[in-house]
Amino acid sequence: MAEPTTAQRDLLTPDQAWHYRVVPAGEADGRTLLLSDRPGDEALRQELEVLLGAPIALKAADPVELERALGTHYRRTGQPSRRIDLGARGAEHLLHDLVHEARQLGSSDIHIEVYADAARVRIRIDGLLVERYRYGKADHPALVNRVKVQAGLDISEKRLPQDGRMVLEREGQRSDIRVSVLPTLHGEKVVLRLLGQDAGHLRIDDLGMDARQLADYQDGVRRPHGIVLISGPTGSGKTTTLYATLKQLNEVRRNVVTVEDPIEYTLEGINQVQLREGIGLTFAQALRTFLRQDPDVIMLGEIRDAETAQMAIRAALTGHLVLSTIHTNSAWGTLSRLMDMGVPPFLVAATLNTSVAQRLVRLLCPACKRTAPWEAGLAPGLKLPGALHAHAVAVGCTACHYTGYKGRQAVYEVLRLDGELAELLRTGTHDAGAVLGRKGIRTLAASAYELLRDQRTSLEEVHPLFSAA
Repeated sequence: MAEPTTAQRDLLTPDQAWHYRVVPAGEADGRTLLLSDRPGDEALRQELEVLLGAPIALKAADPVELERALGTHYRRTGQPSRRIDLGARGAEHLLHDLVHEARQLGSSDIHIEVYADAARVRIRIDGLLVERYRYGKADHPALVNRVKVQAGLDISEKRLPQDGRMVLEREGQRSDIRVSVLPTLHGEKVVLRLLGQDAGHLRIDDLGMDARQLADYQDGVRRPHGIVLISGPTGSGKTTTLYATLKQLNEVRRNVVTVEDPIEYTLEGINQVQLREGIGLTFAQALRTFLRQDPDVIMLGEIRDAETAQMAIRAALTGHLVLSTIHTNSAWGTLSRLMDMGVPPFLVAATLNTSVAQRLVRLLCPACKRTAPWEAGLAPGLKLPGALHAHAVAVGCTACHYTGYKGRQAVYEVLRLDGELAELLRTGTHDAGAVLGRKGIRTLAASAYELLRDQRTSLEEVHPLFSAA
């Protein structure tokens, strides 16, 4: 699908583009071309001609591609962002308000940005950035300086990136926040990552695994030694899964230690260490020290390199349970990744208890989603596990900030390494698809398909999982 130019995009507002489900695609024979999933709808064409005041031609577009184009070029941010007067409110008051609002909305990050003529605040909700406020460019330095003061950063340094941390309290609620300041063309951009959440509410049973997956995972984490690895891209919920596991393992009889970057949840009874690579406190160095601290359970925020992987294997071989994350696309792919880091296959087979792959899938807003019939050719080339007669699509309303989605659900692929799989690993078999299928290992795509079938999410949201299946 060709990219529309800026002038073409400006023909329609985001609300109009989503309402009529059209995207400009140039001109032909003196008519403005609009991509549509209803190219034969004459009433739609006439209404758009009246709206735009120009001759219109509707061109057929694949519904999935059209949905993706709408999301790319006409991101729905709901009602226009509010204009605020920073001088009237004060930078400190506004900063507390932003953090409080982000907490109330379940946001993970706050982006404070400045451009040529104005500045804005966006917050990340369910993985999607939504614009909330705009204010004058002249007020931006005051807000940035307020953040720097709170985080103990140098307010006179505006040429280099700075990182820090701050704690804000309001109405008895404590917010631990990681701060990143980045110099840009028109000024400094600030990103606030909200941390310091209480992990007391996390339970493995509530994460989204089915009965078989939960049983296999519990078998791995209940073993006294070995490695349990959670894989997935950034923002896939790996940390939440790890903390739910730590909460279950957190007992008086166990010594649990963690090294993290950053510490996103706090758990009483667990010794948590913040990674500080600038002074030499790396994952590998922390792990060496942990082994002299008489640990029972060790959690590493991430296995990033060969040194850390070798140390994790050593810890597992000497009688410790090691939990960590790694960046791979599938549960079986994790084993190959460890071998790529230089870990011999027989050591992976001897130490790895369980490998888990996971993703977060956005759920459709129940207040505004609509059902549409499933049409042949809607998803060409995708390997759907079953037939569909209908599916749900995103619409957008005030309840979901006009994104069409509200909340997220984790989908899992859990692989418990048994004798047969260990033997495949020792013999150097990299493609275990047939064996995994025979064992009934539920893939990420199969888990996502159930959400699509039950009309809890959209095809657009799970499309990447089906494509990779």
